[in-house]
Amino acid sequence: MSAASTACQAVQLGDWRQLLAVIWDFLSLSLFSLGGGNTLLNEYHHMAVDQYCWLTSRQFADIYAIAEAAPGPSSMIVGLLGMGAAVKEGPLWGVLSGLTAEIAILLPSTLLMVAAAVSWNRLRHSPWRIAFERGLGPITLGILFAVGLKILRISDHDTPAYAVSLVVCVLMLRTKISPLWFMAVAGLMGALGLVNR
Repeated sequence: MSAASTACQAVQLGDWRQLLAVIWDFLSLSLFSLGGGNTLLNEYHHMAVDQYCWLTSRQFADIYAIAEAAPGPSSMIVGLLGMGAAVKEGPLWGVLSGLTAEIAILLPSTLLMVAAAVSWNRLRHSPWRIAFERGLGPITLGILFAVGLKILRISDHDTPAYAVSLVVCVLMLRTKISPLWFMAVAGLMGALGLVNR
């Protein structure tokens, strides 16, 4: 648990004012999700653990694992964060909070992508379009690398866990083995107590 999460009081979403403030945060973040929902993971962690104090880093890592293991978009973590933040107010309020958080993170970026898709072909010869496309690749890769380091820091806390992460990273880069195999083996190692967090 970070020092910030022990020092702050969890923000309750039991009233509409707090819920609307959180929705606004997710709406504003939506337009910065270059390369998918995972690129915002550092900010999700900051909001959930440090700013609003809903979760510990370990709980955040668990929610991230659930969101990644489940079928669907990587932005599913936002719905789980919204639900986890408000479930103390009751299950219906938790579901409402989860749904509104998910809509808030998906709606602005979806509308922007629809608008871009409609006009993108008209700009096919524009130097601005070419520069934009070339510039986004390195930016997105850098953000994803930072997200990977963040997950590594909040998930792995002992030498065997770091070793497993390193081996999986190398194998993912060097082989065509399905990530599902890595998840299954890591889950088995955790169940057997070979790797602890």
